[in-house]
Amino acid sequence: MPIDAAAADSRHAVAAVAAPATVAEGVGGPDVVAGLSRENVSTRERYRGLLWLVSAAFFMQSLDSTIVNTAVPAMADALQVTPLGMRTALTSYVLTLAVLIPASPWLCDRFGTRRVFAAAISIFSLGSLLCGVSQTLPELVAARILQGVGGAALMPVGRYVLVRSIARHEFVQAMSTVATFGLLGSVLGPLLGGALVEFTSWRLIFLINVPVGIAGLWLNRGNMPDYRLDNISRFDLAGFLLFALASALLLTASEQASGDHQRWGLIALTCLLAIIMGLLYVWHSRRTRFPVADLTLLRVRSVWVALAGNLFTRLGISGMFLLLVLFLQVGCGWSPLMAGLMMVPQALGSISAKWAINRVLNALGYRRLLISNTVIVALLLASFAFMSSTTPIWLIASMVFVYGGFMGLQYTAMNTLIYNDLDIRFASMASSMASTAQYLSMSFGIALASLLMEMFLGRKVHVANAYIGAFHATVLALALVTLAATMVFVRLRPDGPKKKSPVPMHHPA
Repeated sequence: MPIDAAAADSRHAVAAVAAPATVAEGVGGPDVVAGLSRENVSTRERYRGLLWLVSAAFFMQSLDSTIVNTAVPAMADALQVTPLGMRTALTSYVLTLAVLIPASPWLCDRFGTRRVFAAAISIFSLGSLLCGVSQTLPELVAARILQGVGGAALMPVGRYVLVRSIARHEFVQAMSTVATFGLLGSVLGPLLGGALVEFTSWRLIFLINVPVGIAGLWLNRGNMPDYRLDNISRFDLAGFLLFALASALLLTASEQASGDHQRWGLIALTCLLAIIMGLLYVWHSRRTRFPVADLTLLRVRSVWVALAGNLFTRLGISGMFLLLVLFLQVGCGWSPLMAGLMMVPQALGSISAKWAINRVLNALGYRRLLISNTVIVALLLASFAFMSSTTPIWLIASMVFVYGGFMGLQYTAMNTLIYNDLDIRFASMASSMASTAQYLSMSFGIALASLLMEMFLGRKVHVANAYIGAFHATVLALALVTLAATMVFVRLRPDGPKKKSPVPMHHPA
């Protein structure tokens, strides 16, 4: 989910702080400026341009992640495919993020943050341009993959540079400023996407990234520090390729599962190859000093519960708002603008939940919160099955707002659980693994939701009213998938005496 990316900012900030210090070339540290001490100089003022640059990157990616959903029916019509056939354009982008995010830290250490960030902006903008001029679905998918290549480095590099540049006593305030722009993009994305589709063209939802990218490149030249390491470890290329192949094969299997039942042999073969690649990675990681994903962290209970719980929860919820857009636009005949407007309460609900998470966690602890909140989320998801074309707009908006609020609690609790019992030295690796698992499960969640709805539609993919019944059946099935996540969270140990904040304690070995 888009909001989730912004909600995870604090998680990645912790990881970056935990990472060992690197050597900066050509840029002074944040503590000493022109002979003045940190107490006399505000690093937020000194790096104001950097804050604007990273905020723009966060805004651009959050906007792009949310703006596409409301344009799916229009894009499908223009590219002459069914709306559900557009899922590949969504999943390919998210899967690319999942696969490439672990490579971002090494690229920064090797080539420097300034060049990596400039390359990320350029590739993301070029991908956006190609998306905007795509004439077929395969062209759009290829362009979305290119977008993902650039997007995979935007947020991780931006967070890392802020940690290196902003003094610790000002970091939370600086990160809050940047996260606000990300959340603003998530709020405006659906509404702007609906307005552009209704009054102009769906192509503009991608093309608006181009001028923003050009401005970002200009800001990058004068405001991005160039941090890198003199001596870096060797990149785990073999592990990276094994993980990428396993992920791509699994997603390919899900794509083959649609429509033609004669492809089940190919699906089985693809899944088998994916499993083999996954097992090879497990074997490889145990024999590699610096694996791209350190599986020894799974020996810590809270780590594997957080990752597994994330997987099952997102399988159930990641495709929800794509389904809701199809239900409202195709099934109920709403305009793109009105459908986009109904996505805004979800973002507002998620933002509102941020004010309550600390109190709820202190009162319930991780185990009770995640078990009870997962059940509530599943029930709320099932409640969408009672919506129809005659449901009042205010009731739909209220349901989406409440759903977004409880999802905000779920995301934040899952994203911070992974650090609860982990030694601080391993926080950076845990952050990378959490981000990868997050986007990977999102891509599979979107694919699962699309496949279920396609199955319930049957041969009625071109019948508008059929989308209403298929939506009802799909959300009930996804509610059951979400509910299954409680079986993972019950494996958490009962919460002990309340602490003011989670303190990493354990070594994974």
